[in-house]
Amino acid sequence: MASNRHLGRIVALQTLYEYEFRREVGDDTVEYKDILERNLDKYKSSVDDVDFVDKLVSGVISVQQELDEQLRPLAPEWPIEQIARIDRAVLRLALYELNHAKDAPPKVVINEAVELAKAFGSDNSGKFINGVLGTAYRSLQEDADDKGQF
Repeated sequence: MASNRHLGRIVALQTLYEYEFRREVGDDTVEYKDILERNLDKYKSSVDDVDFVDKLVSGVISVQQELDEQLRPLAPEWPIEQIARIDRAVLRLALYELNHAKDAPPKVVINEAVELAKAFGSDNSGKFINGVLGTAYRSLQEDADDKGQF
């Protein structure tokens, strides 16, 4: 059985994926809260930390443009629009956690993202996600070193 946080990340990923898909096909009435509520209802006996999942989803959506801008130089040969939707969602989720959540160690966040990519993405998704997030982590460490935070 998946850990509670792992399952929470799965629910967050599913919610972000559906939300982006429905917005891209022109569903202007879609609300992420409705999708999240339906997805959480499926796992209500297994996901205890609903607040964790809600913060992930609302956080990613609120800073999505910032996350996409951060992604562009991390994978320069892959324009954000050409990255598979599921891989984009995994990357955004992990970058959000690395930048804003700070309640899980970076290596755990990256490992979780790789596992999500392997489970829901293509054959090469895990390697792609690992490479991009490894670069992001090194970049964040350098920024922190420059600011004297480490």
